Amino acid sequence: MKEDLRTLNTSGPQDTQATDSPRFVDRDLSWLEFNRRVLHEAIDPRTPLLERLQFLSIFTTNLDEFFMKRIGTMMLRQSGKDDQLHADTEPHVQRLKAIQDSVVPLLESRAKCLSEQLIPNLAEQGIHLLDWEDLTEAERDQANSHFQNSVFPVLTPQSVDHSHPFPFMSNLSVSLAIRLKNPLTEERLFARVKVPKLLPQWIELDTIDTNVRRFIDLQAIIYHNLTHLFPGMTIQNIMTLRVTRSAEIDYDDEDSEDLLELVTEEVRQRRLQRVVRLEHSLTDDRWLLDTVVEQLELPPEQVYEMPDNYDYVDFHQIAALDIPTLRFTPWIPTVPLALADDATDIFALIRDGDVLVHHPYESFDASVARFVRAAVEDDNVLAIKMAVYRTSDHSPFLPLLIQAAEKGKQVACLVELKARFDEHRNIRWANALEDSGVHVVYGLTGVKTHTKTAIVVRREPDGLRSYAHIGSGNYNPQTAKVYTDLGLFTCRAEIADDVVELFHSLTGRSIKHDYERLLVAPINMKEQFLKMIRDEQQAHEEGRPAQIIAKMNQIQDPDICEALYTASQAGLPIDLIVRGFSVLRPGVEGLSPTIRVISVIGRFLEHSRIFYFRNGEQDPVSGRFFTGSADWMVRNLESRVEAITPIDPRPFRERLWGILQIMLTDQRQAWDMQSDGSYVQRTTGNDLDDPANRGTQQVLMERTRQRNEPKAK
Repeated sequence: MKEDLRTLNTSGPQDTQATDSPRFVDRDLSWLEFNRRVLHEAIDPRTPLLERLQFLSIFTTNLDEFFMKRIGTMMLRQSGKDDQLHADTEPHVQRLKAIQDSVVPLLESRAKCLSEQLIPNLAEQGIHLLDWEDLTEAERDQANSHFQNSVFPVLTPQSVDHSHPFPFMSNLSVSLAIRLKNPLTEERLFARVKVPKLLPQWIELDTIDTNVRRFIDLQAIIYHNLTHLFPGMTIQNIMTLRVTRSAEIDYDDEDSEDLLELVTEEVRQRRLQRVVRLEHSLTDDRWLLDTVVEQLELPPEQVYEMPDNYDYVDFHQIAALDIPTLRFTPWIPTVPLALADDATDIFALIRDGDVLVHHPYESFDASVARFVRAAVEDDNVLAIKMAVYRTSDHSPFLPLLIQAAEKGKQVACLVELKARFDEHRNIRWANALEDSGVHVVYGLTGVKTHTKTAIVVRREPDGLRSYAHIGSGNYNPQTAKVYTDLGLFTCRAEIADDVVELFHSLTGRSIKHDYERLLVAPINMKEQFLKMIRDEQQAHEEGRPAQIIAKMNQIQDPDICEALYTASQAGLPIDLIVRGFSVLRPGVEGLSPTIRVISVIGRFLEHSRIFYFRNGEQDPVSGRFFTGSADWMVRNLESRVEAITPIDPRPFRERLWGILQIMLTDQRQAWDMQSDGSYVQRTTGNDLDDPANRGTQQVLMERTRQRNEPKAK
């Protein structure tokens, strides 16, 4: 590709995939298989008890986002906005039905895990999650008192009649739908009470025994106090509702002169997006259910009858209880040995040699945050530039960049306003930075800026020198504690100069057709990956050492998949470590006989990307290694700005090779993808001295701790 980033044509379909089922797995069904693996962490008794509850919450949040994004996208394409449908109605209905058929068994497994395993096991540990019927009279009095004092004034009962329209139901809100009867007129009424999320969702009850903790959920308290909200009315039936709305925003005004204003308005409209899913409790009251379904205009394929009444997202409150014996052993990130002396000039350390960090095994604060802090405090630093895709409300980078601007440094920050679910935060960031004199770029029309890069320009005795950080993870200190990510610090000109050129493309109108060492999407990354795949195939056909190992979050790009298929048919060994979904079918005779796909799921979210090509080398560590921000997906390779960097120092290549080998031999956390798209978890052996039986993440914690221990003098 030889286009300016700003003029790249991205009008084609995004994240499309071939529909020839023998060659590709359905993307959405593959993602649901991924979430099944997340759910299994809750079912697996080897997972600590409170962490199992947390995985139920994570599974639910994942599923919510799936409906908001994927079904939201489907609805947008079906909206008729362009005066024509993007697909026929029948395939659309069939897809929704296939998704529903896959989701319903997952919901049943979730409910069974909670009721048959977690609630009884928690009770054995003195943590009781109670139904109303389980409460003593004294506890009911306490719950009723809590309702009157802390809940009743907050609630807003809403009934529907000629003067009161059907109430608006906000995204992911839980409501009680109520069938009322006026005993004086026999009139039947629909009413709704929203369960307020700003209040604690689990209420702890008083107990005499300090070893026992008893909880009742807020929804149950409201349910059993509804008569106080409708005095004089007869409550005939009650049903729990939970609504999911689309999160897909149509940024269709690409000619807008103010992207900030456009995104701000679009995000404001998100709360009004159409409903894509209705979850409801078991009910035999068809009038009550039909009233809701008709008002929300939902087909049966978007209506889910739930096995129980819980909002599983709320279990994070219980999962966060401070009971160390029921949680993972806390992990405190180590400080990379190269950065152990915090008094040493970090720029001198980087001049002495590249630094590779692996989060959360190694400290984000002692590496990435330190790098930016040092740049702000160093009078010889003239410029700081960062590309921010996602960050946190309490990130150190906002005040640091503001401080740098106030000191007179040239500060540029590219804030991707269209980062889904983070638009509000990024808009606040952009406004605060701009008000302080930081040069803010709001991303580019037509593409998202997903690269995780920073550059520091420093005045030194021999002239200006640029120091770069290129990573796979966001500049977010919170996710850096639970996401595995890699980051490279370097001042080698062949890489740092590429990063400088990349920022020029992002903030200005420079036209860069190629880069010396970086792989940059959508400029040269895809063609370079395809070339390396073809080169490995050719090496194998010539009898030279050849192999591909690639670790990423998901794989979906049809061109990459076809190139891998072709290479596999030539006999090239290919291992793919894909945390999320894979549309590629592994191990199919005549199609992908030498391709293996595994997924590793554990306490940390596997977010890092590593790409390895043997490149004809007898010594495997002498092959080519890369890391950075991109997956092998259409959106990453063609409609996002991404950066992948080569990893050159041999000690770092040895580390990356070691990570890949640990994951490929993992018998504790790894799942093998089958050719039909299903996954089979590997079986752990009894010998825990064997690293394979302890799992990737446990082994990497142990090895990182050992590597970063101060060496005896």
